Amino acid sequence: MTKLRLAIVGAGPAGIYAADILLKAERGFDVSIDLFEQLPAPYGLVRYGVAPDHPRIKGIITALREVLDSGDIRIFGNVQYGRDITLDDLKRHYNAVIFATGAVRDADLEIPGIQLRGSYGAADFVSWFDGHPDVPRTWPLDAKSVAVIGNGNVALDISRMLAKHADDLLPTEIPDNVYEGLKNSPVTDVHVFGRRGPAQVKFTPLELRELGELRDVDMILYDEDFDYDEQSKAAIASNKQVMVIDRVLQQWRKREVGTASRRLHLHFYARPLEVVGDDDGNVRALRWERTEPDGEGGVRGTGEIRELEIDALYRAVGYFGSPLPGIPFDRKHGVIPNHEGQVLRKGDNERMYGVYATGWIKRGPVGLIGHTKSDAMETIKHVINDQGNWWSPTDPDEQSVENLLRERGVEYTTLDGWHNLDAYEQSLGAERGRVRVKVVPREEMVRASNGEPVGSGPAAGQAAE
Repeated sequence: MTKLRLAIVGAGPAGIYAADILLKAERGFDVSIDLFEQLPAPYGLVRYGVAPDHPRIKGIITALREVLDSGDIRIFGNVQYGRDITLDDLKRHYNAVIFATGAVRDADLEIPGIQLRGSYGAADFVSWFDGHPDVPRTWPLDAKSVAVIGNGNVALDISRMLAKHADDLLPTEIPDNVYEGLKNSPVTDVHVFGRRGPAQVKFTPLELRELGELRDVDMILYDEDFDYDEQSKAAIASNKQVMVIDRVLQQWRKREVGTASRRLHLHFYARPLEVVGDDDGNVRALRWERTEPDGEGGVRGTGEIRELEIDALYRAVGYFGSPLPGIPFDRKHGVIPNHEGQVLRKGDNERMYGVYATGWIKRGPVGLIGHTKSDAMETIKHVINDQGNWWSPTDPDEQSVENLLRERGVEYTTLDGWHNLDAYEQSLGAERGRVRVKVVPREEMVRASNGEPVGSGPAAGQAAE
Protein backbone atom coordinates (compact mmCIF):
# COMPACT_ATOMS: atom_id res chain seq x y z
CA MET A 1 0.00 0.00 0.00
CA THR A 2 1.18 3.53 -0.79
CA LYS A 3 2.42 5.53 2.20
CA LEU A 4 2.33 9.29 2.67
CA ARG A 5 5.32 10.63 4.55
CA LEU A 6 4.09 14.06 5.67
CA ALA A 7 6.05 16.83 7.38
CA ILE A 8 4.20 19.57 9.25
CA VAL A 9 6.16 22.66 10.20
CA GLY A 10 4.59 24.13 13.33
CA ALA A 11 3.24 22.16 16.33
CA GLY A 12 0.58 24.62 17.42
CA PRO A 13 -3.18 23.97 17.14
CA ALA A 14 -3.17 24.40 13.34
CA GLY A 15 -0.46 21.80 12.79
CA ILE A 16 -1.81 19.32 15.34
CA TYR A 17 -5.37 19.62 14.04
CA ALA A 18 -4.14 19.00 10.49
CA ALA A 19 -2.33 15.85 11.62
CA ASP A 20 -5.37 14.59 13.51
CA ILE A 21 -7.75 15.22 10.61
CA LEU A 22 -5.48 13.39 8.16
CA LEU A 23 -5.13 10.39 10.46
CA LYS A 24 -8.92 10.11 10.80
CA ALA A 25 -9.74 10.79 7.13
CA GLU A 26 -10.87 8.19 4.63
CA ARG A 27 -7.92 7.47 2.38
CA GLY A 28 -6.40 4.69 0.33
CA PHE A 29 -2.89 4.92 1.77
CA ASP A 30 -0.96 4.71 5.03
CA VAL A 31 0.30 7.85 6.77
CA SER A 32 3.46 8.75 8.68
CA ILE A 33 3.51 12.26 10.16
CA ASP A 34 6.41 14.25 11.63
CA LEU A 35 5.82 17.61 13.32
CA PHE A 36 8.70 20.09 13.35
CA GLU A 37 8.56 22.85 15.96
CA GLN A 38 11.15 25.60 16.52
CA LEU A 39 10.40 25.71 20.27
CA PRO A 40 11.27 22.82 22.60
CA ALA A 41 7.59 22.46 23.58
CA PRO A 42 4.46 22.03 21.44
CA TYR A 43 1.10 23.88 21.40
CA GLY A 44 2.25 27.17 19.90
CA LEU A 45 -0.37 29.88 20.37
CA VAL A 46 -2.06 28.09 23.26
CA ARG A 47 1.17 28.02 25.28
CA TYR A 48 2.70 31.30 24.12
CA GLY A 49 -0.15 33.46 22.84
CA VAL A 50 -2.91 33.13 25.44
CA ALA A 51 -2.79 35.05 28.72
CA PRO A 52 -1.91 32.81 31.69
CA ASP A 53 -5.17 33.63 33.49
CA HIS A 54 -7.21 31.91 30.75
CA PRO A 55 -7.38 28.32 32.03
CA ARG A 56 -10.56 27.60 30.05
CA ILE A 57 -8.91 28.50 26.77
CA LYS A 58 -5.76 26.66 27.76
CA GLY A 59 -7.98 23.61 28.27
CA ILE A 60 -7.59 23.15 24.53
CA ILE A 61 -4.18 21.71 25.39
CA THR A 62 -5.95 18.64 26.79
CA ALA A 63 -7.49 17.89 23.41
CA LEU A 64 -4.24 18.61 21.57
CA ARG A 65 -2.32 16.35 23.95
CA GLU A 66 -4.71 13.48 23.26
CA VAL A 67 -3.88 13.79 19.56
CA LEU A 68 -0.14 13.75 20.21
CA ASP A 69 -0.38 10.90 22.70
CA SER A 70 -2.22 8.69 20.22
CA GLY A 71 1.21 7.38 19.15
CA ASP A 72 0.74 8.13 15.45
CA ILE A 73 2.74 11.38 15.30
CA ARG A 74 6.38 12.16 15.98
CA ILE A 75 7.55 15.56 17.22
CA PHE A 76 10.92 17.12 16.55
CA GLY A 77 11.06 20.15 18.82
CA ASN A 78 13.80 22.78 19.05
CA VAL A 79 14.20 22.48 15.24
CA GLN A 80 14.11 25.66 13.17
CA TYR A 81 12.96 25.39 9.59
CA GLY A 82 15.40 27.07 7.22
CA ARG A 83 18.35 26.55 9.57
CA ASP A 84 18.21 23.03 11.01
CA ILE A 85 16.11 21.56 8.22
CA THR A 86 15.47 22.98 4.74
CA LEU A 87 12.93 22.60 1.96
CA ASP A 88 15.40 20.43 0.04
CA ASP A 89 15.75 18.20 3.12
CA LEU A 90 11.98 17.82 3.31
CA LYS A 91 11.77 16.89 -0.38
CA ARG A 92 14.42 14.23 0.18
CA HIS A 93 12.59 12.60 3.10
CA TYR A 94 8.86 13.34 2.64
CA ASN A 95 6.07 13.31 0.06
CA ALA A 96 4.65 16.68 1.13
CA VAL A 97 4.87 19.43 3.73
CA ILE A 98 2.24 21.57 5.44
CA PHE A 99 3.34 24.91 6.88
CA ALA A 100 1.42 25.83 10.04
CA THR A 101 3.75 28.51 11.38
CA GLY A 102 1.08 31.00 12.42
CA ALA A 103 1.54 34.74 12.75
CA VAL A 104 3.66 35.94 15.66
CA ARG A 105 4.75 39.47 14.71
CA ASP A 106 2.82 42.66 15.41
CA ALA A 107 1.03 44.29 12.52
CA ASP A 108 2.23 47.82 11.86
CA LEU A 109 0.36 50.93 13.01
CA GLU A 110 1.52 53.70 10.72
CA ILE A 111 1.16 56.85 12.76
CA PRO A 112 3.90 59.35 13.70
CA GLY A 113 5.80 58.53 16.87
CA ILE A 114 4.91 54.85 16.97
CA GLN A 115 8.63 53.98 17.24
CA LEU A 116 9.27 56.19 20.28
CA ARG A 117 10.82 54.67 23.39
CA GLY A 118 7.95 53.33 25.47
CA SER A 119 5.87 52.27 22.46
CA TYR A 120 5.45 48.50 22.22
CA GLY A 121 3.77 45.81 20.18
CA ALA A 122 1.22 43.58 21.87
CA ALA A 123 2.78 40.40 20.45
CA ASP A 124 6.11 41.15 22.12
CA PHE A 125 4.43 41.81 25.47
CA VAL A 126 2.35 38.62 25.20
CA SER A 127 5.51 36.63 24.44
CA TRP A 128 7.13 38.11 27.54
CA PHE A 129 4.32 37.40 29.99
CA ASP A 130 3.80 33.93 28.51
CA GLY A 131 7.45 33.03 29.09
CA HIS A 132 8.57 32.67 25.48
CA PRO A 133 12.19 31.49 25.58
CA ASP A 134 13.40 33.82 22.82
CA VAL A 135 12.50 37.17 24.39
CA PRO A 136 14.31 39.06 27.19
CA ARG A 137 13.54 38.04 30.77
CA THR A 138 12.68 41.62 31.75
CA TRP A 139 10.06 44.08 30.52
CA PRO A 140 10.05 47.87 31.14
CA LEU A 141 7.09 48.25 33.49
CA ASP A 142 7.72 51.74 34.83
CA ALA A 143 4.68 53.56 33.42
CA LYS A 144 1.87 54.90 35.59
CA SER A 145 -0.46 55.77 32.71
CA VAL A 146 -0.64 53.43 29.70
CA ALA A 147 -2.56 53.53 26.41
CA VAL A 148 -3.61 50.38 24.54
CA ILE A 149 -4.72 50.80 20.93
CA GLY A 150 -7.13 48.14 19.69
CA ASN A 151 -10.60 46.78 20.27
CA GLY A 152 -10.02 43.05 20.00
CA ASN A 153 -9.34 40.26 22.48
CA VAL A 154 -5.58 40.80 22.44
CA ALA A 155 -6.10 44.42 23.49
CA LEU A 156 -8.21 43.18 26.40
CA ASP A 157 -5.62 40.54 27.32
CA ILE A 158 -2.75 42.96 27.62
CA SER A 159 -4.92 45.60 29.32
CA ARG A 160 -6.02 43.06 31.89
CA MET A 161 -2.46 41.89 32.48
CA LEU A 162 -1.30 45.48 32.96
CA ALA A 163 -4.12 46.41 35.33
CA LYS A 164 -4.40 43.18 37.29
CA HIS A 165 -2.58 42.88 40.61
CA ALA A 166 0.29 40.40 40.27
CA ASP A 167 -0.70 38.38 43.34
CA ASP A 168 -3.98 37.53 41.61
CA LEU A 169 -1.96 35.79 38.89
CA LEU A 170 -0.24 33.38 41.29
CA PRO A 171 -2.83 30.59 40.75
CA THR A 172 -1.74 30.53 37.09
CA GLU A 173 1.43 29.18 35.43
CA ILE A 174 2.95 32.67 35.27
CA PRO A 175 6.78 32.48 35.26
CA ASP A 176 8.63 33.92 38.25
CA ASN A 177 10.28 36.73 36.30
CA VAL A 178 6.90 37.87 34.96
CA TYR A 179 5.35 37.87 38.42
CA GLU A 180 8.21 39.95 39.81
CA GLY A 181 7.98 42.42 36.94
CA LEU A 182 4.24 42.92 37.28
CA LYS A 183 4.47 43.02 41.09
CA ASN A 184 6.70 46.11 40.88
CA SER A 185 4.64 47.91 38.25
CA PRO A 186 3.52 51.41 39.37
CA VAL A 187 0.60 51.51 36.90
CA THR A 188 -2.54 53.34 38.01
CA ASP A 189 -4.42 53.91 34.72
CA VAL A 190 -4.80 51.81 31.57
CA HIS A 191 -6.65 53.49 28.67
CA VAL A 192 -8.03 51.32 25.83
CA PHE A 193 -8.78 53.12 22.53
CA GLY A 194 -10.95 51.97 19.62
CA ARG A 195 -11.86 53.79 16.39
CA ARG A 196 -15.48 52.69 16.38
CA GLY A 197 -18.30 52.46 18.89
CA PRO A 198 -19.23 49.95 21.61
CA ALA A 199 -21.51 48.03 19.25
CA GLN A 200 -18.70 47.45 16.74
CA VAL A 201 -15.97 46.06 19.00
CA LYS A 202 -14.21 42.79 18.21
CA PHE A 203 -14.17 41.57 21.82
CA THR A 204 -15.89 38.34 22.76
CA PRO A 205 -18.30 38.54 25.72
CA LEU A 206 -16.21 36.15 27.82
CA GLU A 207 -13.08 38.27 27.47
CA LEU A 208 -14.99 41.44 28.25
CA ARG A 209 -16.63 40.02 31.38
CA GLU A 210 -13.24 38.94 32.72
CA LEU A 211 -12.06 42.51 32.48
CA GLY A 212 -14.75 43.64 34.88
CA GLU A 213 -13.88 40.97 37.45
CA LEU A 214 -10.48 42.43 38.32
CA ARG A 215 -9.92 43.05 42.01
CA ASP A 216 -9.30 46.65 43.06
CA VAL A 217 -9.70 47.98 39.49
CA ASP A 218 -12.39 50.49 38.55
CA MET A 219 -13.96 50.27 35.08
CA ILE A 220 -14.27 53.79 33.65
CA LEU A 221 -16.63 54.42 30.72
CA TYR A 222 -17.69 57.72 29.16
CA ASP A 223 -21.32 58.70 28.54
CA GLU A 224 -20.51 60.40 25.23
CA ASP A 225 -19.69 57.00 23.72
CA PHE A 226 -23.17 55.57 24.33
CA ASP A 227 -25.36 57.90 22.27
CA TYR A 228 -26.10 55.07 19.82
CA ASP A 229 -26.98 55.66 16.17
CA GLU A 230 -29.54 53.51 14.34
CA GLN A 231 -26.88 51.14 13.00
CA SER A 232 -25.64 50.42 16.51
CA LYS A 233 -29.16 49.94 17.85
CA ALA A 234 -29.90 47.48 15.05
CA ALA A 235 -26.70 45.55 15.76
CA ILE A 236 -27.59 45.25 19.45
CA ALA A 237 -31.12 44.11 18.63
CA SER A 238 -30.16 41.53 15.99
CA ASN A 239 -26.85 40.05 17.20
CA LYS A 240 -26.80 38.11 20.49
CA GLN A 241 -23.07 38.62 21.03
CA VAL A 242 -23.34 42.39 20.53
CA MET A 243 -26.37 42.40 22.83
CA VAL A 244 -24.42 40.68 25.61
CA ILE A 245 -21.46 43.04 25.16
CA ASP A 246 -23.77 46.05 25.41
CA ARG A 247 -25.40 44.62 28.53
CA VAL A 248 -21.99 44.20 30.20
CA LEU A 249 -20.93 47.74 29.30
CA GLN A 250 -24.23 49.21 30.52
CA GLN A 251 -23.82 47.43 33.85
CA TRP A 252 -20.33 48.89 34.23
CA ARG A 253 -21.70 52.37 33.59
CA LYS A 254 -23.86 52.02 36.69
CA ARG A 255 -21.02 51.02 38.99
CA GLU A 256 -19.69 53.38 41.59
CA VAL A 257 -16.05 54.18 41.02
CA GLY A 258 -13.35 56.06 42.85
CA THR A 259 -12.14 53.65 45.53
CA ALA A 260 -9.86 51.31 43.55
CA SER A 261 -6.09 51.80 43.32
CA ARG A 262 -6.15 51.18 39.55
CA ARG A 263 -8.48 52.26 36.77
CA LEU A 264 -9.19 50.74 33.36
CA HIS A 265 -10.68 53.26 30.91
CA LEU A 266 -12.52 52.32 27.70
CA HIS A 267 -12.47 55.03 25.04
CA PHE A 268 -14.59 54.53 21.92
CA TYR A 269 -14.86 56.67 18.76
CA ALA A 270 -11.15 57.50 19.06
CA ARG A 271 -8.85 57.32 16.02
CA PRO A 272 -5.15 57.49 16.97
CA LEU A 273 -3.28 60.23 15.10
CA GLU A 274 0.13 60.47 16.72
CA VAL A 275 2.25 59.26 19.60
CA VAL A 276 3.75 62.44 21.04
CA GLY A 277 7.27 62.28 22.41
CA ASP A 278 9.27 64.34 24.87
CA ASP A 279 12.66 65.92 24.21
CA ASP A 280 14.44 62.66 25.05
CA GLY A 281 12.46 60.48 22.59
CA ASN A 282 10.15 58.93 25.17
CA VAL A 283 6.38 58.52 24.85
CA ARG A 284 4.66 61.53 26.44
CA ALA A 285 1.09 61.55 25.10
CA LEU A 286 -1.37 60.05 22.63
CA ARG A 287 -3.12 62.42 20.24
CA TRP A 288 -6.35 61.21 18.67
CA GLU A 289 -9.35 62.39 16.70
CA ARG A 290 -12.87 61.95 17.96
CA THR A 291 -14.91 59.99 15.38
CA GLU A 292 -18.63 59.53 14.83
CA PRO A 293 -20.84 56.98 13.00
CA ASP A 294 -21.05 57.57 9.25
CA GLY A 295 -24.48 55.96 8.90
CA GLU A 296 -23.11 53.00 6.95
CA GLY A 297 -21.59 50.96 9.74
CA GLY A 298 -18.27 52.81 9.76
CA VAL A 299 -16.98 56.04 11.28
CA ARG A 300 -15.74 59.40 10.06
CA GLY A 301 -13.57 62.01 11.69
CA THR A 302 -15.16 64.95 13.46
CA GLY A 303 -12.10 67.19 13.38
CA GLU A 304 -12.04 67.31 17.17
CA ILE A 305 -8.48 66.53 18.31
CA ARG A 306 -7.75 65.38 21.83
CA GLU A 307 -4.59 64.48 23.72
CA LEU A 308 -3.93 62.30 26.76
CA GLU A 309 -0.69 62.27 28.69
CA ILE A 310 0.70 58.74 28.98
CA ASP A 311 3.99 57.07 29.87
CA ALA A 312 3.76 54.04 27.56
CA LEU A 313 1.72 52.76 24.64
CA TYR A 314 0.88 49.29 23.31
CA ARG A 315 -0.51 48.63 19.84
CA ALA A 316 -2.82 45.63 19.60
CA VAL A 317 -3.96 46.05 16.01
CA GLY A 318 -3.35 42.50 14.81
CA TYR A 319 -0.67 39.92 14.14
CA PHE A 320 1.35 39.38 10.98
CA GLY A 321 3.01 36.35 9.43
CA SER A 322 6.71 35.92 8.73
CA PRO A 323 8.35 34.72 5.48
CA LEU A 324 9.88 31.26 5.29
CA PRO A 325 13.00 30.31 3.28
CA GLY A 326 12.10 28.91 -0.13
CA ILE A 327 8.37 29.52 0.29
CA PRO A 328 6.36 32.27 -1.48
CA PHE A 329 5.18 35.07 0.80
CA ASP A 330 2.60 37.82 0.42
CA ARG A 331 4.25 40.77 2.18
CA LYS A 332 1.11 42.89 2.01
CA HIS A 333 -1.09 40.44 3.89
CA GLY A 334 1.54 38.45 5.81
CA VAL A 335 0.47 35.04 4.46
CA ILE A 336 1.69 32.28 2.15
CA PRO A 337 -0.13 32.70 -1.20
CA ASN A 338 -2.45 29.71 -1.60
CA HIS A 339 -5.67 28.33 -2.98
CA GLU A 340 -7.54 26.49 -0.23
CA GLY A 341 -4.21 25.61 1.36
CA GLN A 342 -2.41 24.66 -1.86
CA VAL A 343 0.63 26.96 -2.03
CA LEU A 344 0.98 29.10 -5.17
CA ARG A 345 4.22 30.29 -6.73
CA LYS A 346 4.90 34.00 -6.91
CA GLY A 347 4.61 35.59 -10.32
CA ASP A 348 2.51 33.03 -12.19
CA ASN A 349 0.25 31.77 -9.36
CA GLU A 350 0.91 28.19 -10.44
CA ARG A 351 0.78 25.36 -7.91
CA MET A 352 3.88 24.65 -5.87
CA TYR A 353 3.29 20.91 -5.71
CA GLY A 354 3.87 19.13 -2.44
CA VAL A 355 3.64 22.35 -0.40
CA TYR A 356 0.57 23.32 1.65
CA ALA A 357 -0.42 25.80 4.35
CA THR A 358 -2.94 25.91 7.16
CA GLY A 359 -3.86 28.22 10.03
CA TRP A 360 -2.96 31.89 10.27
CA ILE A 361 -0.05 31.66 7.83
CA LYS A 362 -2.66 30.47 5.31
CA ARG A 363 -5.56 32.87 5.91
CA GLY A 364 -4.26 35.62 8.15
CA PRO A 365 -4.65 36.10 11.91
CA VAL A 366 -8.44 36.06 12.12
CA GLY A 367 -10.79 33.81 14.02
CA LEU A 368 -10.49 31.87 17.24
CA ILE A 369 -8.32 28.81 17.84
CA GLY A 370 -11.20 26.46 17.07
CA HIS A 371 -11.53 27.90 13.57
CA THR A 372 -8.27 26.22 12.61
CA LYS A 373 -10.08 22.85 12.52
CA SER A 374 -12.24 23.73 9.51
CA ASP A 375 -9.22 25.43 7.99
CA ALA A 376 -7.16 22.26 8.32
CA MET A 377 -9.94 20.11 6.86
CA GLU A 378 -9.84 22.16 3.66
CA THR A 379 -6.06 21.79 3.36
CA ILE A 380 -6.04 18.07 4.17
CA LYS A 381 -8.69 17.42 1.52
CA HIS A 382 -6.24 18.67 -1.10
CA VAL A 383 -3.30 16.76 0.39
CA ILE A 384 -5.29 13.54 -0.01
CA ASN A 385 -6.58 14.34 -3.50
CA ASP A 386 -3.18 15.48 -4.78
CA GLN A 387 -1.56 12.05 -4.48
CA GLY A 388 -0.48 12.16 -8.13
CA ASN A 389 1.53 15.34 -7.45
CA TRP A 390 3.30 14.33 -4.24
CA TRP A 391 7.07 14.50 -4.10
CA SER A 392 9.03 11.31 -4.64
CA PRO A 393 11.54 11.27 -1.75
CA THR A 394 14.87 9.58 -2.32
CA ASP A 395 15.27 8.65 1.36
CA PRO A 396 11.84 8.23 3.00
CA ASP A 397 13.05 6.02 5.85
CA GLU A 398 11.78 7.40 9.17
CA GLN A 399 15.17 6.96 10.84
CA SER A 400 16.85 9.13 8.18
CA VAL A 401 15.45 12.37 9.61
CA GLU A 402 16.75 11.60 13.09
CA ASN A 403 20.14 10.80 11.60
CA LEU A 404 20.14 14.08 9.66
CA LEU A 405 19.40 16.18 12.74
CA ARG A 406 22.03 14.37 14.81
CA GLU A 407 24.64 14.83 12.09
CA ARG A 408 23.94 18.57 12.15
CA GLY A 409 24.25 18.72 15.92
CA VAL A 410 20.61 19.68 16.44
CA GLU A 411 19.58 19.00 20.04
CA TYR A 412 15.98 18.19 19.18
CA THR A 413 13.27 17.30 21.66
CA THR A 414 10.60 14.61 21.32
CA LEU A 415 7.12 13.85 22.60
CA ASP A 416 8.63 11.92 25.51
CA GLY A 417 10.78 14.99 26.12
CA TRP A 418 7.67 17.17 26.31
CA HIS A 419 6.22 14.79 28.88
CA ASN A 420 9.41 15.22 30.92
CA LEU A 421 9.25 19.02 30.68
CA ASP A 422 5.55 19.01 31.49
CA ALA A 423 6.13 16.93 34.62
CA TYR A 424 9.04 19.16 35.65
CA GLU A 425 6.98 22.36 35.32
CA GLN A 426 4.21 20.78 37.38
CA SER A 427 6.73 19.77 40.04
CA LEU A 428 7.96 23.37 40.23
CA GLY A 429 4.37 24.44 40.76
CA ALA A 430 3.72 21.80 43.40
CA GLU A 431 6.63 23.12 45.46
CA ARG A 432 4.75 26.42 45.76
CA GLY A 433 1.17 25.22 45.90
CA ARG A 434 0.54 26.04 42.25
CA VAL A 435 -0.51 23.91 39.28
CA ARG A 436 2.58 24.76 37.23
CA VAL A 437 5.47 27.17 36.91
CA LYS A 438 6.54 27.59 33.32
CA VAL A 439 10.24 27.14 32.51
CA VAL A 440 11.42 30.06 30.39
CA PRO A 441 15.04 29.65 29.16
CA ARG A 442 15.35 27.46 26.07
CA GLU A 443 18.42 25.61 27.37
CA GLU A 444 16.59 24.69 30.58
CA MET A 445 13.59 23.49 28.59
CA VAL A 446 15.86 21.22 26.56
CA ARG A 447 17.63 19.89 29.66
CA ALA A 448 14.34 19.14 31.38
CA SER A 449 13.08 17.45 28.20
CA ASN A 450 16.18 15.24 28.19
CA GLY A 451 15.68 14.37 31.85
CA GLU A 452 18.88 16.18 32.83
CA PRO A 453 19.31 18.19 36.07
CA VAL A 454 17.93 21.70 35.69
CA GLY A 455 18.07 23.15 39.18
CA SER A 456 15.31 23.61 41.71
CA GLY A 457 13.66 26.11 43.96
CA PRO A 458 12.76 29.74 43.24
CA ALA A 459 15.76 30.28 40.99
CA ALA A 460 14.68 27.57 38.52
CA GLY A 461 13.67 28.94 35.17
CA GLN A 462 15.46 32.23 35.68
CA ALA A 463 18.26 32.77 33.18
CA ALA A 464 20.16 35.97 32.69
CA GLU A 465 18.76 38.38 30.18
